[in-house]
Amino acid sequence: MEEHQQTLLNQLREVTGTTDVQLLQEALQVSNGDLAEAVAFLTEKNAKVPQQDEATYYQTAQIANDRYISVGSQADTNVIDLTGDDKDDLQRAIALSLEESNRAFRETGITDEEQAISRVLEASIAENKASLKRTHTEVWSDSPNPHDRKRQENCPVGLKNVGNTCWFSAVIQSLFNLLEFQRLVLHYSPPARMQDLPRNQKEHRNLPFMQELRCLFSLLVGSKRKYVDPTRAVEILKDAFKSSESQQQDVSEFTHKLLDWLEDAFQIKAEEEREGEKPKNPMVELFYGRFLAVGVLEGKKFENTEMFGQYPLQVNGFKDLHECLEAAMIEGEIESLHSADNSAKSGQEHWFTELPPVLTFELSRFEFNQALGRPEKIHNKLEFPSMLYMDRYMDRNRDITRIKREEIRRLKEHLTVLQQRLERYLSYGSGPKRFPLADVLQYAMEFASSKPVCTSPVEDIDTTAPPGGTTAQVPPAASLGEQPDASLSAEGSGSGQQAQQQQQRVPIHKPFTQSRVPLDLPMHPAPRHVTEEELRVLEGCLHRWRSEVENDTRDLQASISRIHRTIELMYSDKSMMQVPYRLHAVLVHEGQANAGHYWAYIYDPHHRRWMKYNDISVTKSSWEELVRDSFGGYRNASAYCLMYIDDKKPFLIEEEFDKETGQMLSGLDKLPPDLKEYVEADNKLFVREMEEWDALQAHKLQQEKLALAAASSVAAQPMSTEPCPQDDTGAPQQEPEYMEQQSPTGDAKHLQEDTERAISKAAAEHDEKSPEALLNTAMMTPNMQGVIMAIGKSRSVYDKCGPEAAFFKAMKVEYTRLLRFAQEDTPPERDYRLQHVIVYFIQNQAPKKILERTLLMQFADRNLGFDERCKNIMKVARAKLELIKPDEVNMEEYEVWHQDYRNFRDTTVFLLFGLELFLKKSYVEGLMYLIYTYQYNKELLVKGPYRGHDEELIAHYRRECLLKLNEHAAALFETGEENEVNAGLSIMNELVVTCIPLLLVDELEEKDMVAVEDMRNRWCSYLGQEMEPNLQEKLTDFLPKLLDCSTEIKSFHDPPKLPSYSTLELCERFSRVMTSLTQSRTPADGR
Repeated sequence: MEEHQQTLLNQLREVTGTTDVQLLQEALQVSNGDLAEAVAFLTEKNAKVPQQDEATYYQTAQIANDRYISVGSQADTNVIDLTGDDKDDLQRAIALSLEESNRAFRETGITDEEQAISRVLEASIAENKASLKRTHTEVWSDSPNPHDRKRQENCPVGLKNVGNTCWFSAVIQSLFNLLEFQRLVLHYSPPARMQDLPRNQKEHRNLPFMQELRCLFSLLVGSKRKYVDPTRAVEILKDAFKSSESQQQDVSEFTHKLLDWLEDAFQIKAEEEREGEKPKNPMVELFYGRFLAVGVLEGKKFENTEMFGQYPLQVNGFKDLHECLEAAMIEGEIESLHSADNSAKSGQEHWFTELPPVLTFELSRFEFNQALGRPEKIHNKLEFPSMLYMDRYMDRNRDITRIKREEIRRLKEHLTVLQQRLERYLSYGSGPKRFPLADVLQYAMEFASSKPVCTSPVEDIDTTAPPGGTTAQVPPAASLGEQPDASLSAEGSGSGQQAQQQQQRVPIHKPFTQSRVPLDLPMHPAPRHVTEEELRVLEGCLHRWRSEVENDTRDLQASISRIHRTIELMYSDKSMMQVPYRLHAVLVHEGQANAGHYWAYIYDPHHRRWMKYNDISVTKSSWEELVRDSFGGYRNASAYCLMYIDDKKPFLIEEEFDKETGQMLSGLDKLPPDLKEYVEADNKLFVREMEEWDALQAHKLQQEKLALAAASSVAAQPMSTEPCPQDDTGAPQQEPEYMEQQSPTGDAKHLQEDTERAISKAAAEHDEKSPEALLNTAMMTPNMQGVIMAIGKSRSVYDKCGPEAAFFKAMKVEYTRLLRFAQEDTPPERDYRLQHVIVYFIQNQAPKKILERTLLMQFADRNLGFDERCKNIMKVARAKLELIKPDEVNMEEYEVWHQDYRNFRDTTVFLLFGLELFLKKSYVEGLMYLIYTYQYNKELLVKGPYRGHDEELIAHYRRECLLKLNEHAAALFETGEENEVNAGLSIMNELVVTCIPLLLVDELEEKDMVAVEDMRNRWCSYLGQEMEPNLQEKLTDFLPKLLDCSTEIKSFHDPPKLPSYSTLELCERFSRVMTSLTQSRTPADGR
């Protein structure tokens, strides 16, 4: 019966989040055990807390299968949504949920807690798999360079977040760094009958998970990777249950069930090894302790021993961990527990009889808001020590602790009286404003000692003069009652103007334009009349009273400090410092009740430093950083779970030593043979991946060197620059390539006709323009400039040898010029790739035939037909193009290279627009251009480092745009105006929140991660501030979206349409905007 009642209490607590045992039992009584009615009773907005019958309050439950104490645990926010207003729908949903969970438990033996965990595990796997199905523009993965993912020597290995699994990483890393637990898992050998069909649900679930956990731990020990993927371990958990819902799992509940499953796995092994004997479960010995519940119920004393694992502690209303523990160890009225007479009062105390080597406290930082019908996070500050002495809570110290508690109670009562007296001195007065009494006496003394004045403070001020001092003030004579002459008000009269001029000569004090204060104006109020005798008596009294007040204040403050010190040292004697527990790990949660991010701080005893485990990132930290992130009260991050270890049991964190050599085992030497083989195989795969990457990069480098060498040789001696002399030997020869073949002596008729028609058309269109104007408008692109200059430099060859030789000379001159451009280290505002496609090709090691044909196309441009020499060289180039055979130039490859260059130009235009809009402070429009710039540029850079622009520059301005928009939206929110607030939240939801995953996918970019944290912290800083209820509700609804740690890329609008620019215009605008950025001292582009 008691066990059934405890089960009902646990279910009711998980659904509603209410932690008051008395209120829960009252709800069950009112509802006659009907859970749906009990939940409705507890969630009524204005329900009054009923008085409970003391006879039903303390009924200590006998814990059977569940070794965890559930008193005070936080609400399971994944069970049901209580935010609706329809109470009938609410009750029906609760009843259906409870009926479904009970039926599932009866049929499968799976509890609703396990189903809740299944839901988040399924969500994690689904998100991970879904990421593989995204379109090409939405695929975001690990760095393609495996060296970026290589583990540094002796650096801990991280865990990849595979989708809302930061809680998994935090818990697993905390347990893994308990070396005794690590050894238990690594050396766990499955039962001999594991190959047989599992006998029950637990074996089917726990044994495969245990095997996968061993593999995961072995990778954390010996992997060469910077971080490893825990997807398989999560999949094992997911396969154990079937559910379609998804929520982010509570880290304490996960730890609770994880230890429970591991205990079951070790229990199976222990039962097999000790048949007929009572098996010892290492998990129980490591993580479970016992306490004695001592109480009085209706005057009758009782004692019960109970087992516990994670010990729940309430946070609200307490300032440090000891206060939480004191409150958790005492419940109800306890005077009768150790008094001579057994009164009717009821209460109970908890005393630890056996503490586990690993002592875990779960801090309940969530409470259920009855008005809003949903859980809320408690952001109060709670301090905890790095060394915790548990002596005062041990059963063997029960008597001395009671004495000390009574002494502390007495001291606190005295302290309260002293603080109230001190408050009267520090906040003196009967009105709404209070001041320190010593200051009040000082002000009175200053007033009495001021120089007396004989006039009213308003008598010398003309209340009829307009403000600002623009008109002369009335002289003192007029202010004493004399009427001014009527002529002063007569317009245009000479006597009036003369009198007005005389008035303006009187010195006037102008408070807003004149800094000097008139000598006769007192600095502060002063008494009108005071005699010397009165002043002497008054000053003497005030001096004496002020000294008395200051002495009393100092005495009170000193007494309060002494009492505080006495309370702090109450348990500092050696007899109460014999059970030390050192802080091992702190699990931190940042965010709200229904969303957020988890990470862990774990102490490294061998290097004596704190480490921060944040998914794939494992970094050195400090106690100061831990305090800032874990105590709470400062920001929206706070400790959620504390893990202490017995400081007198060093085996918990001691390394393992070889029994024969005595050497400390490290790396793969710590692993059993099967896991060592598993890790070595994975390391070989990773080494092979790095080798393949290195080979690919070496191949690219070799191609670049060959291309540069070929280019240099061409510069010195063109590819096939001059016609070969005729060989008269008559021997058979191989057919020469198209560049080596002699051009036809007579031009093709159609080529000549086409050229003449093009020239005539151009002349007709520009008949009014001079040849120079025609040259400027039609031909002065960077490509044409180079070709025309090259033809000009080949004039002497043309005159001596004809157009064929001049063509080869011009090709040589132009290629040499472009090669020099490609090898120059130019500033970003003079990027030759934008001017010449061949420069882009040379820098990216395009094949020789691609370069050759592209240059030929430039020399074959019909616009060159404006004079005889250019026209003849153009004809030679066109003839060479016609000689190209299909097998000599791969046209598909040719088109791919030119399409890549067009993509580069388009990306440049996106970047140009984005930067121009940023400089104009049009951050909304500029952000979209920069987002697409970064995405397209990243795709270009995959093919080579010179394919796109500087990724760091684009990331910088994308990040700056988001930060500017975040600040603007926050400023709108702070106005409190409905329209402004909605506008600010619209900016955040439609732009900033949507873009945050783009910054999170590449976790190697630390600046992006810092920017995201800054944006989140700005909004989370509002949590502790007073604001209107409607603003609080909007903020509560918005924060989960902002704190969502998912890296799923959400769909964007189609990219903006780009206008077409000439090469000259594009180069000019790009140079202008890059120069502006350089002058602003922002990061510069670089290839």
